[in-house]
Amino acid sequence: MIDFKKILNENKEDVIKTLQELIQIPSVLDENNKTEDAPFGKEVRKALDYMMARAKKDGFEILQDGGYAGHLEYGNKNGKLIGILCHLDVVPVGPNWTYPPFSAHITDDNKMYGRGSTDDKGPTMAAYFALKFIKDAGIKLKNNVRIIFGCDEETGWRGITHYLKHYPAPDLGFVPDADFPLIYGEKGRMSYDLSLPSFQEDDVLVSINGGERYNVVLEEVTAIIKKDLRKEFIQFAEKNKLGYETSILDNNYKLVLKGVASHAMEPEKGINAGTYMCNFLKDYTNNKMVHFVNDYLHLDYNCQKLGLYYNDYEMGPITDNLGIMNISKDEVRVTLDLRYPVRYDNVKFDETLRAIAEEKGLIITHSTNKNPHYVDPNDELVTKLYDVYLKHTNDFEHKPMTIGGGTYASTLPKAVAFGMNMPYEEELAHQRDEYLNLETYFKAILIYVDAILALGEIDA
Repeated sequence: MIDFKKILNENKEDVIKTLQELIQIPSVLDENNKTEDAPFGKEVRKALDYMMARAKKDGFEILQDGGYAGHLEYGNKNGKLIGILCHLDVVPVGPNWTYPPFSAHITDDNKMYGRGSTDDKGPTMAAYFALKFIKDAGIKLKNNVRIIFGCDEETGWRGITHYLKHYPAPDLGFVPDADFPLIYGEKGRMSYDLSLPSFQEDDVLVSINGGERYNVVLEEVTAIIKKDLRKEFIQFAEKNKLGYETSILDNNYKLVLKGVASHAMEPEKGINAGTYMCNFLKDYTNNKMVHFVNDYLHLDYNCQKLGLYYNDYEMGPITDNLGIMNISKDEVRVTLDLRYPVRYDNVKFDETLRAIAEEKGLIITHSTNKNPHYVDPNDELVTKLYDVYLKHTNDFEHKPMTIGGGTYASTLPKAVAFGMNMPYEEELAHQRDEYLNLETYFKAILIYVDAILALGEIDA
């Protein structure tokens, strides 16, 4: 019997070093410097090239779909195609990291800090080494296992979409981009861009700017105003226990408010600086967007103020997040990211939001919808993978579940999210000081070895 734990221990230096090298590539979407060969920017392309070169060096059969995606595979091509879907892009870093965000610094307590360490470069490398160890051990599989690397998961999924238009989708599989023990259902996702038909330039408000992504709670926002409200602003910030800065800028006044970032699927875990800024400014400005945000979005994470609340018995409530806020004479744009359960009436939501926006003098300039993803919890895919988790953890307390986040699992007819964040660990995706516990990384490799063997099926 092959001792994969021993194999892992013998290769730990490579397992750590390879992940560090991948994290040290700042693969954030760069629309300003994209090219035909690098549609998401040169650093994202560099991360894909790194994985493809490593896989080729290790003897895998590989395929690269330009700068959009790539895959490696091992197994029997006449069997089922088992997909493991990962992504190499990361969200922007944000301010005030303890260690440089692309340093992959390892602390004395075995934590590797870096943007992407848990979302999704750590899990990607865990799956990679699991399949590598199986291949190197000479184990023959009845099915073909393919690890697919997407390059735009954090923004628009253009990488995996392009790939699946040109290459066959796996029959089933899993995504190492969430939590253990297993996620069999993902909420649907709607997004909206709200704007104003005109900007009132004689107002006290000059501009409000903050946020970079739909799916991150707005952490820091800056307002420029014509009236000196610094005293009132400081009192407001201190009353609400928020970080702040004030200064004079070109005969105007600059107000900076600092909240706490979190993933849009759990907006209540963050502090939205944008809605707080609107809550402060509501008494001083006539700007319709500021009043809309304050009246309908501030401290409401479940659409109750919109009259669209719903709590599903299995998947939980609808959630809403304000991620980007740009309000000025040059642009008015506020983005909403909503996650809704499988039984929610998203058509009614759309109709109601549009009616409210029209009534309040706002316009909707862009919207998207991605339907919920759901695999029966009694399906063999779920039970096999859950059994693997139990074997390695003996954790009978935590059960397969559903989430508000979206993963590549929804691109396949039958796929689930499987790790690698442990139930007892804090969720650090999209947050400052994202880090990976190396012991979790090692355990996940062994879990993924058995998961691949269970789905790939050993050819006796």
